[in-house]
Amino acid sequence: MIARSFSKALMGAALVASLAVSGPAMAQSQGNKEPVKPFKVDKFVPQHEITYAIDTDPAHDPENVLVLDLSNGGRVLIRLMPEWAPHHIERIKTLVRQGFYDGIIFHRVIEGFMAQTGDPTGTGQGGSKLPDLQAEFNDAPHMRGTVSMARTNDPNSANSQFFIVFYPRFALDHKYTNFGRVISGMDAVDTIVRGEPPKNPTKIVQASILADHKPRPAPAAPVQSGAITADMLSKSGSN
Repeated sequence: MIARSFSKALMGAALVASLAVSGPAMAQSQGNKEPVKPFKVDKFVPQHEITYAIDTDPAHDPENVLVLDLSNGGRVLIRLMPEWAPHHIERIKTLVRQGFYDGIIFHRVIEGFMAQTGDPTGTGQGGSKLPDLQAEFNDAPHMRGTVSMARTNDPNSANSQFFIVFYPRFALDHKYTNFGRVISGMDAVDTIVRGEPPKNPTKIVQASILADHKPRPAPAAPVQSGAITADMLSKSGSN
């Protein structure tokens, strides 16, 4: 199993060197999952026709824009790239439309590296009940804002966990399935609470596909801590 912790001493050059071996520690339990079964995808793009340019206008092809409304109040838009990883995009859309990601925390967030989410147990060991995916490694570089799939040391073990890269990490290229990039709201990603796990983790309040036009969730009501009123005292005395 890939190691799950980084000491502060590994940050900087040592961290970069270690990533080539350990990656972002995408530990997920295999459990009793079904064998890997590829999805049926209607259209595959030949490798020589794939582009690694990103369309940053969310109005274009909203079916392939993932929306994450976070508990820090931010809204993150992610351009999904079916040309890069068709099976992984199909998986993400399926889980999003099932409401799978709603309420899930960012359980592993490393300063200068990445923020990882997608585990309903919040431990880094869980995933969905769907079969694991076959790797779809591609030539898209892991740049700032890259969204890529988590996995164990088995290349064909990605399931539901994914991570967003804070800074370029080219040592991850061709080792993790890169399936999209943040096109709006990277400032909200930058403020995701750090930790492994964080003490007060940031959550995905709602995940949706832009084409579905789901309303933005209402902000959480602030905790009231004002003075005790006479009405409150009278109610208390009547009990």
